[in-house]
Order: sequence, then C-alpha cells, then structure tokens
Amino acid sequence: MEAPHSSPAADAGTRLTLNSPSEMQELGRRIAKLLRPGDLVMLTGELGAGKTTLTRGLGEGLGVRGAVTSPTFVIARVHPSLVGGPALVHVDAYRLGGGLDEMEDLDLDVSLPESVVVVEWGEGKVEELSDDRLQVLIDRVVGETDDDRRVVTVTGIGPRWAGAGVESL
Repeated sequence: MEAPHSSPAADAGTRLTLNSPSEMQELGRRIAKLLRPGDLVMLTGELGAGKTTLTRGLGEGLGVRGAVTSPTFVIARVHPSLVGGPALVHVDAYRLGGGLDEMEDLDLDVSLPESVVVVEWGEGKVEELSDDRLQVLIDRVVGETDDDRRVVTVTGIGPRWAGAGVESL
C-alpha cells in the first residue's frame, strides 16, 4: 500500500492508493478501529470497485458474525457483534429508487443508534439519516484491465469526524 496522500483542505479527505483486494480489506480493518455505534459509512464506487471487499474488512475489524457478502438481493444484512461491539448493518441501496422513504422502510434509522451502518450505492439516498457520516469513494482503473489498483478517498463529514483519525489511515 502506498503512503496516503492527504490534501491540505480538511474536507477533501484522505487519499490512499491500494494495489490489491487484500489491501482494500486491510483498509476496512483500519477504518473499523475508528467506528463506534451510530456511525454511518457511505461507500461510492462503480460495480467491482471493491465496496464489498472493504466492508468485509470492516466486519473483520468490528468482530461481527457471518460472512460479509454483497447484500444486493436482500438489500440489507445485519451482522451481530461477537465481541460486545456494535452490529454491522450492510445495505446495498443500488435497487432503491425512492431515497430516504425506502431506506426508512428498512428500519435503518432504528438500527443506527446501536449499529454501524454501511451503505453501498447510498449517495443521494441516505445522507438525511445522519448529519455525520464517513464517506468512502473508490476509484478504479477504467477499461479492459486486470489492474487491481484503486484510489480511495475517505472523508469524515460532520463534527463526529473532526479529529477522529481519518487522516491517519
């Protein structure tokens, strides 16, 4: 993993270049150390960018039960903690078109205070769930390639993330 490249602007986020799926999973484990009950994590990236791989690392870092797989067909999966920490609620909002109304039907707002909620494809759909969120943007090399490199930008939004250690990822 290459050294993170931080931008001088506080809201620009921390940029990291990752070279493999295992590095993406390790980033998830490192992010998990920053998370606490009530946190909302939004993952943005095209199909195959590594959102579920990152979430798998989050699950490992949080010590939750069950294999973390894409919740595409069930929309949401809850992984209870095995270590007395917060549960991981993993949501795939790709097929949800109604934004906040449909997200509320999943009872995510009920789970949010005691869980870590990770939403794939949530941009423009779940921001109203919390004023504070961790936004993770994953960019991959485009075109027909086997290149596993990703540029990941992690940005803490809201007072919860001020001084939370995002810049040290």
